[in-house]
Amino acid sequence: MRFASGGENDGVRPGGPGPRLCILDGLRLLAALMVVLYHYTSLNGGWNRDPRLLFPGIEPITRYGWLGVEIFFLISGFVICMSAWGRSLGDFVVSRAGRIYPAYWVAILLTGGVVMLWPEVRSVAGPETVFTNLTMLQQGLGVWDVDGVYWTLFVELKFYVLFALVVARGVTYRRCVIFCGVWTLAAAIAPTADSRLLTLWTTPFAAPYFVAGIAYYLMHRYRPTALLWGIVAISYLLANHQVAKRVHDNANHATALFPAQAMVFAIFAVMALVALGTFDRVRWRWLTTAGALTYPMYLLHQYIGMTIIYALRETVPPLPLVTGLITVMLGAAWLMHRYVERPLGRRLRSALRRGMEDIRHSGAAPALDGLPLLNEPRRSDRVGAVRSEGG
Repeated sequence: MRFASGGENDGVRPGGPGPRLCILDGLRLLAALMVVLYHYTSLNGGWNRDPRLLFPGIEPITRYGWLGVEIFFLISGFVICMSAWGRSLGDFVVSRAGRIYPAYWVAILLTGGVVMLWPEVRSVAGPETVFTNLTMLQQGLGVWDVDGVYWTLFVELKFYVLFALVVARGVTYRRCVIFCGVWTLAAAIAPTADSRLLTLWTTPFAAPYFVAGIAYYLMHRYRPTALLWGIVAISYLLANHQVAKRVHDNANHATALFPAQAMVFAIFAVMALVALGTFDRVRWRWLTTAGALTYPMYLLHQYIGMTIIYALRETVPPLPLVTGLITVMLGAAWLMHRYVERPLGRRLRSALRRGMEDIRHSGAAPALDGLPLLNEPRRSDRVGAVRSEGG
């Protein structure tokens, strides 16, 4: 068994991926801070009172911070298409697993420990819930997420699985466009198709952002075309259609729809500028560091932060408490990145690469050290077989 390598470019001359787009790191940090501020200043959470009374100056804005999730999905479509180009399926799996799991595992254990010891703002059924969450597949099993933000990771994971179908054949311009068209159509009909399976996999509210991100990357790598602008336009209209439901799902009180719609338009407009190369000259090194902190901060902030708010809400004023807590979370994110993501990620990728090599070269899982496989041939037979294969 061999994993497919990257495919041809369908006769389209690529402009090349170019250097790292630091602006995307900055946008990721902005998205993460939007979500953090939404959780800390717009939800009752650990305050146990109406946040509008605590943050009258900023809550009318931060109540829309959940749109940071949409920004993440839009950027993800762009970045995943870019990073998967020219890679085999095995390399794609190794890259994604090494990126998302190490910090996630540690965050699960830390958050699970906190909410089990101090269940004031969140509780879990028991250690088995925490262990199931380590798979990142808990939603498919009907198990609650240990932390509220983890539902978005399952959405992201489904996107990886779907896009892996393209990677398996080799990522090309044509295949990406076909993928965008098929996913858009499937997501559009899913709500009325009366199929839970189709709705589960197409994720209608998130699909327009992923699809638009892919189209934006194709613009950036090649050139803008009427076809790609058409994909983006349809994605925007479908995303805008979902805004009303998203506002309803994330509001604890009457919330105006227009600001959310305006923010969605702004998200698409900024990514259009990224696709057209407007920010290619942005080379601020601190943005790369900021981007590295985004994922661990996102994983750690919600229920750990709300538990801290609950403990300190009567002794520290609200605004200083939130400011200090965000600073603490950024520091914890740096520690997570430096001592978990980087070293554990490298080890996990190395281990997975060895496993992929075994699949590529032998077509079967290797025997465990010191434990022969059932019906394993004698050593002389194995040596003769290797020689006959030219090994």
